[in-house]
Amino acid sequence: MRQRITYLLPQGTSVDPSTIKLTDDGLDFDDLEAAAEERRITIGLTQLPEEIQTFLADFHELHIRIASVLNHPTFSPAVSRLPPGLHAFFTPRTPNADTGLCDGLRNILGERVKCSNSSESFSKPPILSERFAASSTYQFYNSPLDLAVVSQVLREGICGKFEEGSSLHTLCGVLAEAESAVNVDYDFDVISHAVTITILWPPVTREGTIRPRVAAKKLEAEDRLEVGILSPEKADEPEELSMGGYLTVIGEDERPNPTIFSFPSRHHPLPQHDKTTYTATFAPPTGLHPKLTLSLPASTLQPPKEDSCALHAYWTLPTALFIDRYQLSDPLFLASQNLIALRSLSGAQDLEAPDWAVKHPWGSAALFELATPNVTTTAEDGFWNITIPTHLRYVNSTLSIDGKTPLAIPWPTVFWACEAQEGLKMSTNPFDRVNLGYDGLFGPKTMFYHVPPNGEVEKLVELLWVPTLDVKNSGWVSFGTVLAVLLGFGWVCWRLVRGVGGSEKKEGEGKKEQCF
Repeated sequence: MRQRITYLLPQGTSVDPSTIKLTDDGLDFDDLEAAAEERRITIGLTQLPEEIQTFLADFHELHIRIASVLNHPTFSPAVSRLPPGLHAFFTPRTPNADTGLCDGLRNILGERVKCSNSSESFSKPPILSERFAASSTYQFYNSPLDLAVVSQVLREGICGKFEEGSSLHTLCGVLAEAESAVNVDYDFDVISHAVTITILWPPVTREGTIRPRVAAKKLEAEDRLEVGILSPEKADEPEELSMGGYLTVIGEDERPNPTIFSFPSRHHPLPQHDKTTYTATFAPPTGLHPKLTLSLPASTLQPPKEDSCALHAYWTLPTALFIDRYQLSDPLFLASQNLIALRSLSGAQDLEAPDWAVKHPWGSAALFELATPNVTTTAEDGFWNITIPTHLRYVNSTLSIDGKTPLAIPWPTVFWACEAQEGLKMSTNPFDRVNLGYDGLFGPKTMFYHVPPNGEVEKLVELLWVPTLDVKNSGWVSFGTVLAVLLGFGWVCWRLVRGVGGSEKKEGEGKKEQCF
């Protein structure tokens, strides 16, 4: 088992090496609470329980990303974002074969997971670039609240199954603490024959309290543990990020080693002078056709590079809400919403099916290219507003509250996609993050400059109240339906009897006339 723990400090932060304390199996330093923490753990497949090995045998590759619903700040170079919720990208070992992914997710998240093991339950992300980046065959998405649920299940139901004091018990405890994390990634592929778990914690929680930190420590004596205490430095090239600080291999180095290094990166923060943020809200009244409005300050909405940059939004939607690709094929309508194009749409696209009859139970994923203001356009109240029209399906009323059912809709993630120079080796980045859904829709040399959400917003989710049947009064509906059917049936029978009687009377009168 290998661990790499990196403490990320804000740019300009200096660390006194005398405050770094080394032991035979760990490291601690005085400014631990002020740093964001990325912990990457690599476990050989044979070190995992047999049931997990059996589960992974179905996959050629499996990538699970769980993003927090809370609006955490991110520190360079760990700036990549996803809409909150659980995202799974995978390729089965055998093409078109069923996998145990849904069963595994139900063991953790319960029956609320909307999928079956059949490959038809998942969507296939399209390939938009001939020189595509890493892209798995299938995609799945689930609720924005999954990170808290996973941590609770691990803490209460799974960690106790491992022997106390064992490395797996300790690892399970670390994963259970991820409830306050920004995101948690699980990666597996048959080539590496290992599982990599990456957890990113923010320096401070949304409530303003410091997350209790545990000094970096080996899970087992023979483990390899690398610890970095780093902060951003000014890079020489725009495609690169630079980090400086101290690196230590626990048990091998007698003292922290000062370092500064640069590397090409596909994910970047906005330039330091650019303070652009965005908010996402549904314009009231939402009705059956909610419109999501993305608001960005018009004065600062400028591309991070002079050319070859376009603003995009990537959005994953539950089945109850869908996008009509035909509505977004009209250039005039797109221009009126400050949209350039719907670049990609995968998953549930049936325009008439109710929520419970959708072929792809999890929903859909959409990539939009957004228009930006220029010298001839005007912005309302200093903000550039972009509208994404959506449509609601009929949903099941079992969760209805006074005739309405709540839907948690995640915010989209917003970023600039810019063309990078040829020959850059992005994979040399020790913090590289791929298989995010949208990166596979661009070429491998694309750089993503992420626009952060407005810092005053606590949760990156919008609550929609969908009109449904009020179950408290559903008995009256059944009674009224039966009564209407009986009345209608009686009326039809009466009209039939009356019609037959009338025709017989006319026939009798005709015969009398013939006699005379």
